[in-house]
Amino acid sequence: MSGARFAIEIRERYGDVVRDRWSVSIDPQPDELLSSWLHRLAIANGIAPRPFAGVLGLGDGMGSSRLDHSLTHGVATLLQQQADIATEALSAMTMTGPALTPLLLPLRENVRPNRSTWTQYCPQCLAGDQAPYFRRHWRLATRISCFVHGRGLRDRCPACRSGIASFDQTDLMPQHFCARCAFALRTASKVFVKTSARRLERSIDDICKVGMAKGSMTIGDLTSRLLGAPVIAGVSLGKTLTNLSTSSRIRCFEWLADKPVGWLTADEDDAVARRRRLVLAAGGHDRLIAHFSDFMDTHQGSPRSVRSPPTGADLAALLAAYSRATDDAIQTKRHRVLAVPRG
Repeated sequence: MSGARFAIEIRERYGDVVRDRWSVSIDPQPDELLSSWLHRLAIANGIAPRPFAGVLGLGDGMGSSRLDHSLTHGVATLLQQQADIATEALSAMTMTGPALTPLLLPLRENVRPNRSTWTQYCPQCLAGDQAPYFRRHWRLATRISCFVHGRGLRDRCPACRSGIASFDQTDLMPQHFCARCAFALRTASKVFVKTSARRLERSIDDICKVGMAKGSMTIGDLTSRLLGAPVIAGVSLGKTLTNLSTSSRIRCFEWLADKPVGWLTADEDDAVARRRRLVLAAGGHDRLIAHFSDFMDTHQGSPRSVRSPPTGADLAALLAAYSRATDDAIQTKRHRVLAVPRG
């Protein structure tokens, strides 16, 4: 039957049609955002994302995206029963950690130029996915590039300049297609970010992870400093980091990378400030641990070099050990200089 077309009717009252359990269940991908998983779940069960929000008891608009950081008990119970997913898996996809909540990009349906949108994406990541999905760390305003591909993130469709609105799709389309103009987001061109800015970004990410892992009382002060970064960089007066578009935040990080690090370490607890300075100077924990390993090989006669911390290692303790070791080496060098007789 050449040229035959088949009509597919999308049932908006899907919950009335399939009562016991939804026909298809899917597993979350690594670091997948809950709204991204819900989009894939809807498509897999033959219903577009926008009407699927009604199945979950949500209204129109960004309902599924709001679940990323405010998953209600009723929706969680429904998903556990109908989609055969564990509570732990659902929790792992949300952004409910209170420490870094201030750094989440705000939910906005109407996007203006130079304003932030609710999430970002890496075209190369989407292109490499067997089933394209959105990552949790793309929701953070402190992320400007992809740690895997080394290129800048995007927060808009390069064709129509609209924000990402996969939750608003009314057709059965994968989420890497723009909901407004159907442009394939994974084909977007690469965005260049200076190496110095990416080093700063990775360092800030590591500093935030240590603060959360240790339950540090300084995490609130840290988020405040990061939100005020645009003022320090001179990019925008009166706007916080979460209010800037990705391109503006990339420019902000590039300018911050050329400034002294005092804006992030000044007036801090001495130990915390010192750890942050070490991380910032090294360009991240991995580089710092490599420096520490090289230092031990050179000055302590270590028989082998460990380039990455073991699983579960206390990075703060490693940083403190590195500080003590370097201090000892400096003091030893000074004593040797003082011991040399004049003349």
